[in-house]
Amino acid sequence: MQMWTFTVSVLAGVMHGFSMAWPAFLWGDALEISGHASGLLQGLSMALLCALLLRIASTESPEKRLWLQGFWVAGLFATSAMASTWGWLYVSMHRYGGMPSWLAAVAVLSLAMALSVYFAAAGGVWVALFRRWILMARSKETRYAKNQPEYAREEFRHGLAGALMFAALWTLAELCRGQWLTGFPWGAAGYAHTDSLLATYLPWVGVYGVGAISNGFSMALPLMIAMWMAQRTQAWRGLAFVGLALAVLVPLALETTGTQFSQAAQTMKVRLLQGNIPQDEKFIPGQGVKLALNWYSEQLLNNPEPLVVTPETAIPVLPQQLPPAYWQRLQDKYAHANDGQQLALIGLPMGEAGAGYSNSVIAISPFAGSSVEASAAGAKTNTEFAYRYDKQHLVPFGEFVPPFFQWFVRLMNIPLGEFAHDRPAPTVVSWQGQRLLPQICYEDLFGEEVARYFANESEAPTVLVNMSNLAWFGDTTAAAQHLAISRIRALEFQRPVIRATNTGRTALIDDKGQVKAALPAFTRGALVGEFEGRTGLTPYAQWTSRWGLKPLWLICFAIVLVLGLFSRRSGARAL
Repeated sequence: MQMWTFTVSVLAGVMHGFSMAWPAFLWGDALEISGHASGLLQGLSMALLCALLLRIASTESPEKRLWLQGFWVAGLFATSAMASTWGWLYVSMHRYGGMPSWLAAVAVLSLAMALSVYFAAAGGVWVALFRRWILMARSKETRYAKNQPEYAREEFRHGLAGALMFAALWTLAELCRGQWLTGFPWGAAGYAHTDSLLATYLPWVGVYGVGAISNGFSMALPLMIAMWMAQRTQAWRGLAFVGLALAVLVPLALETTGTQFSQAAQTMKVRLLQGNIPQDEKFIPGQGVKLALNWYSEQLLNNPEPLVVTPETAIPVLPQQLPPAYWQRLQDKYAHANDGQQLALIGLPMGEAGAGYSNSVIAISPFAGSSVEASAAGAKTNTEFAYRYDKQHLVPFGEFVPPFFQWFVRLMNIPLGEFAHDRPAPTVVSWQGQRLLPQICYEDLFGEEVARYFANESEAPTVLVNMSNLAWFGDTTAAAQHLAISRIRALEFQRPVIRATNTGRTALIDDKGQVKAALPAFTRGALVGEFEGRTGLTPYAQWTSRWGLKPLWLICFAIVLVLGLFSRRSGARAL
């Protein structure tokens, strides 16, 4: 296999990574596209990979191990796609973790290579199965010499099956990456489609379903070109019609009819805080700790809105490490004053030695709740918190250490690296007619886990609240990508999303996935706005809250199994 094939595969993968959020260093600011996701770029980059796989499957060589070429090409594509999507992990490990630059680069590339195995397998299997259909077609005399109508229907079926099989295989690979070994689906194909026509499918099939439709169309494109070059007019036109219907006509119809599964609830004003505390100072006493405590205390005590939200670990120390008066002032404002009309959601670490630690959100408000012992300078105070949420989906290496990787974490100087897993099941916060679901950092990346809270419609969240600290990743595309993830969740569940972050992007997102207001990144301030809560369930929320992603697994497995058996019979007749 020529070197250019590998080169094109790598470049296509990089394009796929950039489709999640275009980087500023590639004329992003000049073209005014920095941080923008592009469904078109995602589809075209995937189409390049599909063209390479089709070329391998169609080769005249009698070589029996062409599937291995498909394996390597798809693996290179996936590796470069993931490395270019979350290359910002390098910043957290090197700049803030103190890891040597070469080792941080190797770590990012190694993670991408490890996760690319799923996609490499998908590419190899597709080449092996589709090649059987090509061999069967070539066994029919004059297949490429004449434009005989009796072959058009069969070729159309082969093309449709090839596109469908690729979509199923690639989706299975995405599901493996997103759910196995704690899961890390950041950069899945569907996340590039926040503003494309395919976004209209999100309330029905979710981000994985949108990715499957997009990837199926990406494979159909080179198949149609091959049919057109072979003068199979009826076949390529039939495939084009199916692709056009799924990618354009159906989304336009859904958009025109304005399918709305949720209903308006009450509106509420909110203040979202963005402290912009430098990450290299955040946990240093007398520097970032002092700045965070003073600024957030001032903002919380002077807040006039009914709801105020801080970022993740806005208070960067344990409650027992604070003076009792610190919490008492907040209690006096939110739990006792203002006739009980204000609620504060505050991010901070919780726990103690022996009992374990957690990355948490606490609520201070008038209604009763659990009590937490807080102590300082030997004195203890019984601090009442109305609500506590402990992060459920922990970040590997950042919040817990996987087995056999303690040596890796010791190479980094990152605090709070080991949180407890056995956290109590969280609930929503009911407040003034709203039901708020807090999520910490990348927990909103897992739509199937968010869906669990929609099992009972009467208790389902009316608004999603994300509290993050992406200062770990510097001025990269991480914040823009995370904003796109929140927009996808808003579209899937038709719920507003309010985001409070340390350095950006603090934003108000409506139930249609549109950013209504946002603070500039790397600025200190408060975003004040109004959101409208929503009730009702989308089809995606209904089936995912009951069965998780099992239906997608089963559908994709069934497609591969049925088409694989068909290709086996076809290949047997052709050989």
